[in-house]
Amino acid sequence: MLQPGSHQLHDSNVLVNVVSPTEEIVFHVAGTAVMQVSHGSDFVTTGMNTTVTSRTSRKRKVVASIVGWMVALLALTPFIVLASGLADARVVLTGSMAPAIKPGDVVVAVSPQRKAPKIGDVVVYTGRRFDGTKVADFSHRIIAGDAKSGFTVKGDHNSTPDVQKPTIKDISGVVLFTIPFVGRILNPQALLLLLILGFGIWLIVDAFREE
Repeated sequence: MLQPGSHQLHDSNVLVNVVSPTEEIVFHVAGTAVMQVSHGSDFVTTGMNTTVTSRTSRKRKVVASIVGWMVALLALTPFIVLASGLADARVVLTGSMAPAIKPGDVVVAVSPQRKAPKIGDVVVYTGRRFDGTKVADFSHRIIAGDAKSGFTVKGDHNSTPDVQKPTIKDISGVVLFTIPFVGRILNPQALLLLLILGFGIWLIVDAFREE
């Protein structure tokens, strides 16, 4: 930048960028002549520290921001679904479904009213004694049967099917997907809070970076 009262050399060349929220205008200053140009990249300048706003750089920032939002949304979607009550999450404690589902994995399931159980599905059902007393909840795979007469279920790692044949009233969920290892260190509620906190920190850092 020229100081007041200074003299400009006739062979000097300066690019001046005027940037607004909607457009960018580049002027080429040579001596006392000022000319608007299409792209500042058409000129090569040396011997000065010139900051030129790059359209490519801005586009990359926009793309990176969009990708970041999409990744964050995808990461939070399962936990938003859990918080809304549309699905349920449980930590698997045994290895009866290994290797498909290992101890410490979290299974996310929806009610049988939202997704009808069928052969091949992993379902969460209430195990009961012969007198009807509840024992525990099990996550095993349906290998035969139907909703009317009852399903034959079996853990993938078990050699024989379960004795009980659960009906629809015993099935609390049909497993949609699993989240590996999470249950070993966190319960679903704590994980949700951790992800929300991490997402908030990411937004703050991204905002300061843009500034």
